[in-house]
Amino acid sequence: MSRISEEEVKHVANLARLAITEEEAQMFTKQLDAIITFAEQLNELDTENVEPTSHVLDIKNVMREDVAKKGLNIEEVVKNAPDHKDGYIRVPTILE
Repeated sequence: MSRISEEEVKHVANLARLAITEEEAQMFTKQLDAIITFAEQLNELDTENVEPTSHVLDIKNVMREDVAKKGLNIEEVVKNAPDHKDGYIRVPTILE
């Protein structure tokens, strides 16, 4: 017995704005049923003493410390800008 029907596959395809043929609907029904069968096997595992996690690997924050440093002075920043005025970089207007 299939755990997902062709009508459900067609409905999901419609929601995803995908046009599928009858043959594709049949193929996807079989493929999705196989995926659901495989996922149901996970329910057979004993997870009683397994601590819940948000990630399978023990990952720590690998980012550098956020330390404030003195930035470039205004003259350095605007020296390569094609157009600047009063320490600001001027760009073309995009809104009227």
